[in-house]
Amino acid sequence: MAPLDLICLDAEHAPFNRETLDQCCAIARANDLPAVERIVSNTPAAILDCLDRGALGVVVPHVRSAAEAQSVAKACAYGEGGRGFAGSTRAAGYGSRGMPGHLAGTPNEVSVIAQIEDPEALLEIDAIAAVPGIDCLFIGRADLTVALGAATPKDPVVIEAVERIIDACLRAKRAVGMFVADLDEIPHWRERGASLFLLASDHALMMDGARGLRSRVGD
Repeated sequence: MAPLDLICLDAEHAPFNRETLDQCCAIARANDLPAVERIVSNTPAAILDCLDRGALGVVVPHVRSAAEAQSVAKACAYGEGGRGFAGSTRAAGYGSRGMPGHLAGTPNEVSVIAQIEDPEALLEIDAIAAVPGIDCLFIGRADLTVALGAATPKDPVVIEAVERIIDACLRAKRAVGMFVADLDEIPHWRERGASLFLLASDHALMMDGARGLRSRVGD
C-alpha cells in the first residue's frame, strides 16, 4: 500500500453509490488505511450511512451555521435524537463488539469534520468552531472562491476568509483541514495551524503517473 495517512472518499462530487462506498471502506479497513468520507449531503441519513459502513471520519459539506453544526454533531453521536444503533454493521464489528463496547468506543474512533465553504458560515464562524462534538473545520477553498466572486483561491478576499476560519479554529482548539493541490502551500498553512491536508484526487494521481511514465520513455 502507498504510505498515506488516510484517504477521503468523495461521495459529494464523485459517482459513488452505497455499494461502491461500502466496498471502498471494506478494502481500506483490510489494509489498515483510515478512510474518511465526504458525504453527499448534510443530512442525518447520509451521516448514519457513512458511519455505519465504518468510515473513521465524516466530512459534512456546506455547514453554514452553528445550528447546522449542532445538528451534525448530534447526528454523529449516540443518544436521544442522535445516531441510530445497529449492532450488525461494520462499524460495530458485525455484532462482535457488543452494544456497551461499541457505544463506549465510538466517540474516540470517529472524527466529525464540518466543511466551511459558504459566505454565510463566515458570519458565525466562531460559534460553529465552538460547537461541542465538532472536531475539525475543513476549508472548502474552491466553493468559497466561487461564492465570494473571486477567480482564484489566492485572491485576497479568499485568503482573508481562510484566515478568519483558521483563527476561529485556533481560538476553539479545533483542527483545521484543507485541500492543497500546490504542495508548496503546505509549509505556510501548517505554520498557520492547519494539520489535515488532502493532497490530490485519484484522477490527478493517475494523470501524474501517466505523464511521468511518458516522460521517462521520451520521444
